[in-house]
Amino acid sequence: MKKELTDIRKEEIISACEKLYKNLDFKDINIKLIGEQISFGRTSIYNYFETKEEIFLGLVQSEYLKWNKDLSNILENNNKLSKKKFIDEITNSLLKRKTLLKLISMNMFEMEANSRVESITAFKIAFKSSVTLLEECFSKFLNVGKKEAEEITFTFLPFLVGVYPYTSVTKKMKTAIKNADFKYNFYTDKELIKMGLEKILGGVK
Repeated sequence: MKKELTDIRKEEIISACEKLYKNLDFKDINIKLIGEQISFGRTSIYNYFETKEEIFLGLVQSEYLKWNKDLSNILENNNKLSKKKFIDEITNSLLKRKTLLKLISMNMFEMEANSRVESITAFKIAFKSSVTLLEECFSKFLNVGKKEAEEITFTFLPFLVGVYPYTSVTKKMKTAIKNADFKYNFYTDKELIKMGLEKILGGVK
């Protein structure tokens, strides 16, 4: 099916935002900068997104949709997984989604507060699919019931919010940690995600 012009342009705006976000912080990105990266007029952005936060919410939605494909592949391509192998699969799926980990560490509440209901709804649909797929993964590969799979999912997802800020330590932060005489354990994102899953799933046989 041929994509509508609206969808094509929204994707171009979100892609431009993503490229900028690789080198700039959220606070340094604005509609003007995004407009300089697209093939049509900057003012046209407002036909598709009302605020910068709404564009970023669209980027979060896009990242969840990409992760959903990975989670679906884990479900469809494996009949059975050991707990260790399952943890590796989920960890590896997230290591490909570093932009997602960075985005969800921001103030999602404010991002949604400055977006229209239809944009929030589209984001929630993508997130709902992530929740459903995770619950199905936990149920299938850990052999747990629906209630326990739900509890594991809603323990794991809030944990993910802290992965990026904990593992992405800047030179300035390292200096402050040293000045505070803080014995800080520098984990990589892979180490932290695996450790978190191992702890969360510790009681699951």
